[in-house]
Amino acid sequence: MRNSHGRSLRREEKAVSPAISTVILTSAMVVMVLVAMSFANNFLGSRMAENEFATNKQFMLTTALQIDDIAWTIGRTQTVRYSSQIGNTEVQADALKYSVEVKGTGTGGVWEPLFSDGVVTDMILFNIPVSSYSMGNNYFVRVSPTSTDSFLQRGTSATVSHVFCVEKLPMADGSFTRIVVVPTVRRLDTTIGSEHGQTNYTKFYLPTLESGTHRYLSQSITLTGDSIVKVVKSGVAQVRITVTFPSESLGFDSGFFNFVQDSEIIDLSSSAIVEFYVGNVIVKLGQV
Repeated sequence: MRNSHGRSLRREEKAVSPAISTVILTSAMVVMVLVAMSFANNFLGSRMAENEFATNKQFMLTTALQIDDIAWTIGRTQTVRYSSQIGNTEVQADALKYSVEVKGTGTGGVWEPLFSDGVVTDMILFNIPVSSYSMGNNYFVRVSPTSTDSFLQRGTSATVSHVFCVEKLPMADGSFTRIVVVPTVRRLDTTIGSEHGQTNYTKFYLPTLESGTHRYLSQSITLTGDSIVKVVKSGVAQVRITVTFPSESLGFDSGFFNFVQDSEIIDLSSSAIVEFYVGNVIVKLGQV
């Protein structure tokens, strides 16, 4: 067959047949759908992990407040529940050790320990694997209190625990973004007047956490007030509290807790009576 110019119309030998074109287009669409599904799943997973992390900040804040209620009432029990598909809670033994020393006007400038072996406490961790949610290595933000980085807080409204978020790598127990509840010290000052004059009192409150039996029957933390120790010292001019880190070989060192300093000296305006209260709290994971 020839056209009007006398040239032959021949079939294009290099053209792709309709059947092959359909297969190619279908395959391309399948690949794009799979890529989109993978992106959507990753995006959804990251948002779920982000939401879980934010939600459990409140859970850990509630736990910290419950510690303050439980520590000073022997036998009192409270259960705090949470929900998680990615993270888990654990109790880290021997997280902090507080050493308390006092110096009186008649001690010749010598520090005397208030507790012979110091006071050791565990801490509570909520861990999310960094493969699911990561804020970046060395990330740190203090959730409560936000006004101070000191382990020593003052006033009736001061909490006895710090809550903070941290990601520190590498760690001996794995790679996690964490929400941490760790006991700290509260200081209260009072003055009582009488016909013989005024007496100054400085009171310190420190809860200690102790790991109990864990059965993991539900996602919950049960706190029970176990015991209270009270130590009294008269004629005190200065108090020194030092925190050390028994588990620093595991990565739970000074940089993990990020206190502004590891030792605090309290100068009392005049010789005072110091009362130091230590309330032990048993921590159990799961409904028991």
